[in-house]
Amino acid sequence: MTAAHVLPSFTDQIVLEAPQCLRRALGLSGLLLFLIVAAAGQPVTVQHPIDPQARVIDGVVNSTVFGMGQSIRITGTVKEGAMAFGGDVIVEGAVEGDVAAIGGSVIQQPGARIGGDVIVLGGIYHHDKEARDRDPKTVTIMYAGYEDQLRQVMRDPFSVLHPQLSAVFFGTRLLAILIWFVVSLAVTSVMPNTISRAVTRLQLTSIRVAVIGLVGAVAITLGVLGSLWLLPSMVSAAIAILALLLAVVATVFGRVVIIVTTGRWLQRKLSPQLKSESVMLLLGVTFWIVWSSIPYIWPFVQAGLLVASLGLALTARYRVGWKTNERVRA
Repeated sequence: MTAAHVLPSFTDQIVLEAPQCLRRALGLSGLLLFLIVAAAGQPVTVQHPIDPQARVIDGVVNSTVFGMGQSIRITGTVKEGAMAFGGDVIVEGAVEGDVAAIGGSVIQQPGARIGGDVIVLGGIYHHDKEARDRDPKTVTIMYAGYEDQLRQVMRDPFSVLHPQLSAVFFGTRLLAILIWFVVSLAVTSVMPNTISRAVTRLQLTSIRVAVIGLVGAVAITLGVLGSLWLLPSMVSAAIAILALLLAVVATVFGRVVIIVTTGRWLQRKLSPQLKSESVMLLLGVTFWIVWSSIPYIWPFVQAGLLVASLGLALTARYRVGWKTNERVRA
């Protein structure tokens, strides 16, 4: 049996089913994404409550002040900058440098001064209408949304290992299933022969593919870090971008191959008489999304998927029969 015949009915039927499935899945994905954003997004308010447990910074501080898991309230003068992880930065005095808050807001009270940039992730930059004493050359970077979630992660980093069961949690998992289902349909329709060869290669030499992926991941990580340390900024930035593109392409390609392989195995185990290729893809996607949602286990699942995907991408040019002597002897 050749590589092109590994998924014969799959590639024929998927072309016929893809348009209708894509339309339905895209419509459901868009609706679900809108509902999730509408439910989880944080509204912008004019007034922001002051944290009564904020650590007060008074007098003159010549270094940068940090708030780890708490808010900081600056009533004096800070010569460098201020940053809060999981809390607010309340400026009532003066900060000569930059001010940043991750999982919190930056509040500039009337008469206060911020000399540098303002960066807010998960909160709001509150100030009076004039934003007094801001240098016109400074910038403000703000992403307003999911403040409570980011605040919880910053204050308790291990909470990401055991996410809370909520409507947003189940909604994002359902959205992930729909997105990966659409991606799998599209990729298998565009490159059926490549996916067929990769599925066969994963079934015959899965351990070798995983080892190559692990070595490749270590080499790419060390190469990017070394280039950032030793090479000029332009060259190191180009290398980092290429490494990021490789990781994205490998993740998409490898994940689809793993989804197809898993879906075929589940279909044989659960319902051998059912020959729907769309159901096969949906089974594979659901299997890995569920495993990726289990507390404390999901980091290892994601790491394994990334290593296997990178190995499949790095061995994509090999033929199906590359070094399968072990299977032949068996």
